[in-house]
Amino acid sequence: MLLGLIGVMIFSLTLPMTRIAVTELHPLLNGLGRALVAAVPAALLLALRREALPTRAQLKSLGITAAGVIIAFPVLSAWAMKTVPASHGAVVGGLQPLFVAVYAAWLSHERASKAFWACALAGSAIVVAFALRDGGGTFQAGDLLMLGAVGFGALGYAQGARLAREMGGWQVICWALVVSAPFLVLPVGWLAWTHHVAHPQPISPRVWFAFGYVTLFSQLIGFFAWYAALAMGGTARVGQVQLLQIFFTIAFSALCFGETVAPSTWLFAAAVIATVMLGRRTTITTAPLPARAG
Repeated sequence: MLLGLIGVMIFSLTLPMTRIAVTELHPLLNGLGRALVAAVPAALLLALRREALPTRAQLKSLGITAAGVIIAFPVLSAWAMKTVPASHGAVVGGLQPLFVAVYAAWLSHERASKAFWACALAGSAIVVAFALRDGGGTFQAGDLLMLGAVGFGALGYAQGARLAREMGGWQVICWALVVSAPFLVLPVGWLAWTHHVAHPQPISPRVWFAFGYVTLFSQLIGFFAWYAALAMGGTARVGQVQLLQIFFTIAFSALCFGETVAPSTWLFAAAVIATVMLGRRTTITTAPLPARAG
């Protein structure tokens, strides 16, 4: 669980940093650009460690992982941060553990008890109630974008966790970045050029810092701990720890980024966190680990 908590702490700054980055960068440039830049240290690490090339079956899984955590989540969440505060996005993002549990049951043959599903659904219902309350009874555009982000991101988490049981946690994210890089070069190059033409003024140091964080920490280092934790502790169970990310993101948004957080937001966050503590006491059985390749 410690590795999972480390990953969550790193990821908790993703939305606040993304919200800063998209003040000057197009959401597509931020979302795809961070993956392309992160692919450079990922490739160097794989080369230095002389890691074996993925098999054909692993490449397919890496493609699904990349689609979720390298393409869909960064792009959709960046667009969401153009319309809603990071603290709001964090609470909506609390649905992700439920999606992760669903995908884990499908991909990794994890079997959760009825009590676990009750806790997961209760936490998700609280998140939906929060989003509807803040949106005046309807979902905002940012809510829908965040829902798409967490849905696809959870698929990347679950698929990557399954693959980490064969390859190792850090190898999964590094190979996913390297495999996706050739498909990102032209789009990112075009986006960077059009951004320069439309906004010739220099990008501020604050935005560069935020972009650097989501590149090195959110897109790379955080996954080292996260995928290892999911593989060792069970995708569904460890995935529930991500609900704690709500609390950390709200705290960072208020203390470090000056967002005004209503008391009701903390109450909703506390209610969701309570479902995590209950879910931790439930039973989840996991399929035996396959022998690691290499």
